[in-house]
Amino acid sequence: MIEIRDVHKSFGTTEVLRGVDLSVPAGSVTCVIGPSGSGKSTLLRVLNHLERLDAGEVEIDGELIGYRRHRGKLHELPDRVVQRQRAAIGFVFQNFNLFGHLTALENVAEAPIGVLGVPKDVAVQRGRALIARVGLAGREGAYPSELSGGQQQRIAIARALAMEPKVLLFDEPTSALDPELVGEVLDVLRDLAAAGQTMVVVTHEIGFAREVADTVVFLDAGQVVESGPPSTVLVAPSHPRTREFLARVL
Repeated sequence: MIEIRDVHKSFGTTEVLRGVDLSVPAGSVTCVIGPSGSGKSTLLRVLNHLERLDAGEVEIDGELIGYRRHRGKLHELPDRVVQRQRAAIGFVFQNFNLFGHLTALENVAEAPIGVLGVPKDVAVQRGRALIARVGLAGREGAYPSELSGGQQQRIAIARALAMEPKVLLFDEPTSALDPELVGEVLDVLRDLAAAGQTMVVVTHEIGFAREVADTVVFLDAGQVVESGPPSTVLVAPSHPRTREFLARVL
């Protein structure tokens, strides 16, 4: 479970998140939609403490992320503790972020070996299984430059899964792909959802959100305007701002 309570974040004088409250039940899929600049990506980045909060708090599986509470105040955790927390929070970026000098299998196996201390032979075996799971068996030895954008993103998903995370965060995972490659990545996300993986997905793919999400969150100007099941938020939204946004993108 993810609990986000009264989260605020500013960059300089620009307030990007303005008191966000959100609960994500374990095993559920939450899709976050909204216009560019609404704070969607920043919200993901505060979930694993890539961005420090100005106020509020984030808990994952009952553990405060990035901070400890002492005598009613929050104190930032040491980097080594934050790194341990991040290991349980998978993050899949828009632009893949694979290491170009490593093969697909090496990209997937590296973090379990280096961060979790998994024996190399075990990490390699798991890596092969995960690459097969995302539909790329036989491409273990390929370098990122030899893979299409959709294939690179699927390897990035396998890399995140290799850490056996409690939560997977996706920051517009199809936005950098050619339209014909979007489907192969969304198919992997559908499989993960069916398997009960807890996921928060920032996406412009409204059809995917309608099909897969348990909860759709409409974020605008750093605030949760509307949240609920897709049948409500996407079909019969109650807020005029949500209706205006959907009229433009559907």
